[in-house]
Amino acid sequence: MVATLAPELFDQVEEALKDVVDPELGVNVVDLGLIYDLGWDDENNALIISMTLTSAGCPLTDVLEEQTAEALDGIVEAFRINWVWMPPWGPERITDDGRDMMRAIGFAI
Repeated sequence: MVATLAPELFDQVEEALKDVVDPELGVNVVDLGLIYDLGWDDENNALIISMTLTSAGCPLTDVLEEQTAEALDGIVEAFRINWVWMPPWGPERITDDGRDMMRAIGFAI
C-alpha cells in the first residue's frame, strides 16, 4: 500500500527531482509536469514516483531512471518509478517556470 509522503520529505524529493532533466527538451521533469504523484511504500521502505513521459514511445526511460537515482542519492535509499500513461501528458501540465525555461531555449509555448 502506498502512503502519502510527509511534507518535508515531499519537498526534499521534489526539489531533488528538479535535477532530472528530460534529455530531449532540456527542462526538468518536475517543471515539465511529468511527475504525477509521490508516495511511500511502507512494505518495501521505498519512494514511489508516479511519472509519465511526453510520449509513450520515448526510449529514454533508462536515462531518466539513472538521473533519478543520482538525484535521490542521500535522500531515500530505495525508489521505484511507476510509469503512468493515463491521463496522458499534455503541455498544460508545464509549470510557469517550465514555460520560462522552454522559451529560453527557443520553444514557443
